[in-house]
Amino acid sequence: MIEIRNDWTKEEIADIYHSPLLDLIYRAGTIHRLNEDYAEVQISSLISIKTGGCSEDCSYCPQSARYQTGVQVHAMLTVDQVTNAAVIAKEGGASRLCMGAAWREVRDNRDFDRVIEMVKAVNELDMEVCATLGMLTESQAQKLADAGLYAYNHNIDTSEDDYKRIITTRTFDDRLKTIDNVRKAKITVCSGGIIGLGETDNDRISMLQTLSNMAKHPESVPINALVAIKGTPLEDQKPVPIWDMVRMIATARIIMPKSVVRLSAGRNEMSMTDQALCFMAGANSIFAGDKLLTTPNPEFNEDMKMFEILGLKPREAFKKGRPANTEQKEIIAPII
Repeated sequence: MIEIRNDWTKEEIADIYHSPLLDLIYRAGTIHRLNEDYAEVQISSLISIKTGGCSEDCSYCPQSARYQTGVQVHAMLTVDQVTNAAVIAKEGGASRLCMGAAWREVRDNRDFDRVIEMVKAVNELDMEVCATLGMLTESQAQKLADAGLYAYNHNIDTSEDDYKRIITTRTFDDRLKTIDNVRKAKITVCSGGIIGLGETDNDRISMLQTLSNMAKHPESVPINALVAIKGTPLEDQKPVPIWDMVRMIATARIIMPKSVVRLSAGRNEMSMTDQALCFMAGANSIFAGDKLLTTPNPEFNEDMKMFEILGLKPREAFKKGRPANTEQKEIIAPII
């Protein structure tokens, strides 16, 4: 029996995070094996539907208009372009398509109307649809829900105390408000953070506490390793050791045992052995495809070889059911 708690203290999480690494991996892996189909890994594909020119000052992001990173500003994709990308992703094994736009916040205009059409179009392919578009109002979240959006990504990035060092153009509370609006619309929540920003272990523990003490744990928890991009304020940050990623994934798995824990950004720099440790520690989701918005990522065929070697299998779409507000259809498994 897996106990779900929403009252973790920092001291409890710190004890878990700082426990001997092999003990930590064993404990997390044991909890993960109590979940059904623990060898299934959700494969998501992330595409940028509007690239660059963002007004925010997120210190890690090459898409901010404030930094000279070489990222070219691109107009918003068409619905057909997104649909074609979704078809390719599905053929590669993905069951979820995540659409990212370099916006500070969603505005009620023609661009948002196009996003709504994109959500509907990808739904027609029997894929889960996720979006990360910046801050949302309650009414905007409801419009996305009515279109059939399955998940909304809005990472909290780091601890509340550390947040203002990384971003000054919005507050930590702004992040939580958007997540609350997503919950009210009955869209599943995808929220995690980034390590390697120059944060302390205590910041990481505090971030995990915020996530695990939400009224409902995020259904998906991405753990990202910073990919330092030249031109951003964090360009000189050193890569985080794989052991730090393993500690974060294992701790997240223990305190949020039913959440999907995603091994996210930074995977391109990891060996198969590194990734295997993360899966042993409870990771059961990855992004696949050659890019994560603007940064490199392993290709689909490389991941399929890794799955075969490690004995993993792709998770089918809508494992936990379709959104209540979308038409019920026969669910088609992803093409492998």
